[in-house]
Amino acid sequence: MSILSEFKEFAVKGNVIDLAVGVIIGAAFGKIVDSLVADIIMPLVGVVFGKLDFSNLYVVLGTVPPGVANTLADLKKAGVPVLAYGNFITIAVNFVILAFIIFMMVKQINRLKRTEEPAPAAAPATPEDVVLLREIRDSLKRN
Repeated sequence: MSILSEFKEFAVKGNVIDLAVGVIIGAAFGKIVDSLVADIIMPLVGVVFGKLDFSNLYVVLGTVPPGVANTLADLKKAGVPVLAYGNFITIAVNFVILAFIIFMMVKQINRLKRTEEPAPAAAPATPEDVVLLREIRDSLKRN
């Protein structure tokens, strides 16, 4: 079997296709969650904590060259080492929300799955040796 035909057989299996669809939907879903966090949740958290913008929380680790504005974007552009912990907070909140949403989705999917009713327990089959012994017993009773 050639490598090309083996690859074709591998690529068209249902699991690979399902995985590809899952990755594509996951990427799109990730963008939705990113927007939810950046555009809705973090501004509300910022208002609660006194109009704090998490994306601009940073600590400068080097010397700032003269003429460079003291903003995160300008400092990064100038190559100044910056510890951008505000971005980390945003991404951490993003992860928690994404994990919670996925947990709720899996929980609902499991709830909606049909649970198969267990088949009524039939009487266990009698072993052959017991059946044979019963036949011998009945035969001896008749004689």
